Amino acid sequence: MCVVSALPWEDVSAREAEVLAAVGEHLTNAQIAGRLHISARTVESHVSALLRKCGASDRRQLAALAAEAVLLGARAEDAALPEARTSFVGRAEELESVRAALESSRLVTLTGPGGVGKTRLAVTTGTEVAPRFPAGVVYLDLVPVPPGQVVAAAANALGVVERPPRPLLGSVADRVRGRAMLLVLDNCEHVLDEVGVLVEALLRKGGRLRILATSRERLGVAGEQAHPVPPLPLGSAAETLFFERARGVDRAFTAAPALVTEACARLDGLPLAIELAAARAAAIGVDGLLTALDDRLRAVVGARGGEARHHSLGDVLGWSYDLLDPAESALFRRLAVFAAGFDLDAVAAVSPSERPSAVAHLIGRLVEKSLVARRATESTRYRLLETVRAFALEHFAGDEDRAEVLRAHLGWASRVAVELETKLNAGEGAARYDDVVEDLRAAFARTAEEPDPEAHRLGRALAHLTFARDSFVESRAHYRAAAARATSVTDAVRDLRSASEAAQSLADGDDAFDLLLAGAERAGDERDRAVMLALAVTLATRFIGDFRHAVPSARRTELLARAERAPVEDREHAAVLATARAWHAGADPAVAIEAAHEAGDPTLLHGALDSANAAAAREGRLREAYRLARERLDLLPALARHRPGDGIEMFDLFHSVSVSAVAVGDLPGALAIADRATEQDPVNSDYPFVSLLKYLAPLTLSGRFDDALELGERAFAEWRAAGSPLLAWLTPSVQVLELATGLRGDHGPWRARTLEFSGQTDARSGRLAATTAFVEARLAIHSGHLMGADRLVRNAFQKFTQPWYRAYANAVGAELAVLAQLPDAEKRLEQAERTAEENDWAAACVARARGRFAGEATAFRRSVELWHRIGARFELGRTAELVD
Repeated sequence: MCVVSALPWEDVSAREAEVLAAVGEHLTNAQIAGRLHISARTVESHVSALLRKCGASDRRQLAALAAEAVLLGARAEDAALPEARTSFVGRAEELESVRAALESSRLVTLTGPGGVGKTRLAVTTGTEVAPRFPAGVVYLDLVPVPPGQVVAAAANALGVVERPPRPLLGSVADRVRGRAMLLVLDNCEHVLDEVGVLVEALLRKGGRLRILATSRERLGVAGEQAHPVPPLPLGSAAETLFFERARGVDRAFTAAPALVTEACARLDGLPLAIELAAARAAAIGVDGLLTALDDRLRAVVGARGGEARHHSLGDVLGWSYDLLDPAESALFRRLAVFAAGFDLDAVAAVSPSERPSAVAHLIGRLVEKSLVARRATESTRYRLLETVRAFALEHFAGDEDRAEVLRAHLGWASRVAVELETKLNAGEGAARYDDVVEDLRAAFARTAEEPDPEAHRLGRALAHLTFARDSFVESRAHYRAAAARATSVTDAVRDLRSASEAAQSLADGDDAFDLLLAGAERAGDERDRAVMLALAVTLATRFIGDFRHAVPSARRTELLARAERAPVEDREHAAVLATARAWHAGADPAVAIEAAHEAGDPTLLHGALDSANAAAAREGRLREAYRLARERLDLLPALARHRPGDGIEMFDLFHSVSVSAVAVGDLPGALAIADRATEQDPVNSDYPFVSLLKYLAPLTLSGRFDDALELGERAFAEWRAAGSPLLAWLTPSVQVLELATGLRGDHGPWRARTLEFSGQTDARSGRLAATTAFVEARLAIHSGHLMGADRLVRNAFQKFTQPWYRAYANAVGAELAVLAQLPDAEKRLEQAERTAEENDWAAACVARARGRFAGEATAFRRSVELWHRIGARFELGRTAELVD
């Protein structure tokens, strides 16, 4: 019930109310008795009670009060809580919280931005708590109330008739005295001062009164309990609201849940925005809506009727914006420059003409007005909802000082980026980076491709920061863009070199090579040009597997010759040239290693040591290659993964030591390297499957087939999910799974997958030849199918381009020759025994083959000992069967 008259309705019975109404019609007691079918004496008794309860001196005054009650009863209909026409979605926690607040506080204010659902929550709360208020619930919407008319509007809602000379506010306060009533004051933000005066007066007189207000900022009255109303959460209520409102327009509406979640996220979870957008989605589909939301303010429209300020999102925000004073609106527009959150330091940086204290005050005012959201963490940060920022951007576009603000934002971003860059070595600043990175990107993206020291400083620092987060694609783009903004040729060349290193981290050899050549072309002196050319030669030789189109040897020779024309000017120059000669021209790697030591550059030292590793492997000195790879591993602490040049060396290091460990048959060592790579290899962020691949060969060769195949499935799925990058040099790790399935008696998909991974059409050529020869010969031994053994043995002893699986192929080739009783079996055994000196797995296999050939028990025992030592349990089992 909504009570508005001066009469004490709590004490008036239903029959007395009927009698009072009749008195108001000026009926006699007899006429009233006849109408109500009661005795005249009973009517007289009721009239006496009414005179006492209403404080009336005679029947004429009582009739006047009755007539007033009828008039005010009509007004009460206007002050009733509005009826909901749609379902109330979510908000269970908020509803309970507001109900509880009304128990403990006499004034509760729901605050939040326009469209967040304050009114709906207040009305729903009022409906639910109505039984707690015998004197009723009164609702007053202040939107149509102009300044100066708040008390009059409250009087009208409460059924108070002005009686000069008594002040109207006093009469209104008298009305609520002693009454257990809930007054809902909706949309107070444009008349805050007047509402504050009204509320204070009412609370002073009405001890049993409760007030529930909604406003985009607090009322600022003593005892007020403010409850911010948050947007609807994603993953539940927001999507439910979207679907319900869309189906209210089109009952057959359906959409992919993920698209609806994206739409709700872009609308900041604001219920009004979701409702308006859902109605549009029913007409244009969610995919069409997502396209339209690129212009949120114009996309989210469509409501008819009701309040004009709720017809579009722009109208809602315009209502709040128009209430700002000039200083507040100027800062609000300026905040549009921030792509994400910001702190006071950032706001002060884009407000150079304002004192920091004034900026702090203005930000506080915008938070209070629900235009800026505050996030309380260790350090306070603020943000504009995306819908609010879109509105602010429209107004910022026309500001006279827009260019000045953008320049100030660039300066702030540059300073912050460089500050974060200095913290990388200490591993600090991660949380700060997450807070500001969107703004660093936005500030840099707005800069023109022209020399600009501030833009260059930001671009290079941002490239370094994103590389440190393993965002290699983004880092390469920023380094490249920084080069276009460099103010000196030296800086531009340095940027292009870093961009090339980022490209190398993506195994994009072609782009990395082109970037180095671009740096050489742009170089302003012979020294820088020579260094860039020598780096290009090393890259094209050392990482040839990363190229879609290999650089011809003649082209590399020509580039090296050009690099050698410049006189050597410093130790770095000397080390880069020596490494290029070691890789391409076959020069002694020891010279490159010594030059790198003299340069004191750990990155160059890794490249020189790797050239020695490759040279040793080519010559069949696999144990020396493994030693050199482990030496590089010992130098790992000298590298910093956040530096592009170091990052590629760390990536290559883990690959090199893993391959070398397998090449010598150190299966436990290879598995330990795989574990370490999983934790430390920087490539894991973009290509997590790479570390998984390192497990496949040692697991398969150890006989742990199920483990190998499980990881192989994961790795292959992740490789495809990453876009199937060309990483041909990793293919042998995939190919060994053909052996795992074959030894289990299966016919798996791994031959086809190997070809898919490598980009080749023939598994018996190129870098796959040795692994294919090994797998096919070992499976022939396992199956006992010896037809074609001669061909398989020849394949196992061909001249391979890659040395890493030569000993494996030779060993099983010799054993197959023995089993097939080929005439050259002894010769093959002797050949295999020489290569097996560098590989423990091969040595065990050859010992078993020798035992088969000559029936030597000592050879079988030697084989068993070796299998046991390296943990090759499958081969150990097969060999033990022969001994028994």
